[in-house]
Amino acid sequence: MTTNTRRRFLTDAALGAGAVMVSTTSARGAESANEKIVVGVMGLSRGRSLATSFAKRPNVEVRYVCDVDSDRAGDCAELVAGAGSKKPQAVGDFRKILDDKAVDALVCAAPNHWHGPATIYGCQAGKHVYVEKPCSHNPAEGELMIAAARKNKRAVQVGTQRRSGPETIAAMKALADGAIGRVYAVNAFYNSARGSIGKGKSASPPARLDYDLWQGPAPRTRYLDNRVHYNWHWFWHWGNGELGNNGVHTLDLCRWGAQVDFPIRVTASGGRYCFDDDQQTPDTHHVSYEFDGGVSIHWRGLSCHRHGGGFVTFLGAEGALDLDSNGTHRIFDAANKQVKEVKGTSRGDIEHIDNFLAAIRNDQPLALNAEIAIGHRSTLLCHLGNIAQRTGETVQCNAADGHIQDNAGQQQLWQRDYETGWEPKV
Repeated sequence: MTTNTRRRFLTDAALGAGAVMVSTTSARGAESANEKIVVGVMGLSRGRSLATSFAKRPNVEVRYVCDVDSDRAGDCAELVAGAGSKKPQAVGDFRKILDDKAVDALVCAAPNHWHGPATIYGCQAGKHVYVEKPCSHNPAEGELMIAAARKNKRAVQVGTQRRSGPETIAAMKALADGAIGRVYAVNAFYNSARGSIGKGKSASPPARLDYDLWQGPAPRTRYLDNRVHYNWHWFWHWGNGELGNNGVHTLDLCRWGAQVDFPIRVTASGGRYCFDDDQQTPDTHHVSYEFDGGVSIHWRGLSCHRHGGGFVTFLGAEGALDLDSNGTHRIFDAANKQVKEVKGTSRGDIEHIDNFLAAIRNDQPLALNAEIAIGHRSTLLCHLGNIAQRTGETVQCNAADGHIQDNAGQQQLWQRDYETGWEPKV
């Protein structure tokens, strides 16, 4: 590969395998390896797993677990204590985490509409942030998150953990080294078998739930009984559909392996075909991305059918590479004969956390496998695909930054309205 391609691989992989292997003695001396990191975890669905994983890492204290549902907060505190760690404080308002000067890092696993604002507030409070995917609810937030991380010199890691999976890193290096020649097309898939969410009924929120704080930065809506805690994913007001929920994982790998940044054109088709219910986002979705230099990425998402698909397939001038969700990959030559197979041993969850902790201890906020600038580029693909779907029009983009060109209706979806007092600013 060319010198430029090698440089792009190392940069876009955020140092790739080298970032995973960053020495804890490189920047601040041997004592940094023993430096305790204090963490607060916000959002206790995915956050339950993250809280226990962080608590099990050496010299890490999970001091707070936070959820607007008091039952979930209390249960998670017991779970962390049961894993052999000191019992954290169960709180309902994440601002208590930010107010504690002893806290080094905020872990945000709250719903998508919280990801951008909470990360920005966290950076402004001097906290490093581990934010779940998709990193933002809308494109403007992603750009603000990068600005907040840079201004406050904070490490912001996005939860696309396969960036830290050893065999996934090996697969990406094989592509960059020319194992299948120039990559010109990538196909990605997501299949599930979700049921109907029905028709929601107006109700009073349960006493255990602070619904006003759950809404946070999103403009207020009445409480309906089929939204919280999971089905918000399927409403544009809070979520990003299946494309943002799971598509971001594969699109991140597509972009990484194809060595592309921002698309020049995005098209989408599909819709809600399976159930007559309240869901707004597509249950059947096909999105295509075109990039300068003759590269395309195609994503197919099926929320209600498990047949067919795969994970990610890279097509090159001299062969192909199939990659699964745990890093197992198979390389094929131009005659479609398998020439190599590498078995995956780790999706990358723990390695991703360790990479984040090492960046904090070494005071190297950019030494992250999924640093926020990388996470924004991949998440932007989700946003652009959804914008193409919602407007029914091809999205034309600036290849330098992904910004929408010459379409005022689409540009309105670049950002959102916020509840007064919750507007994120940098």
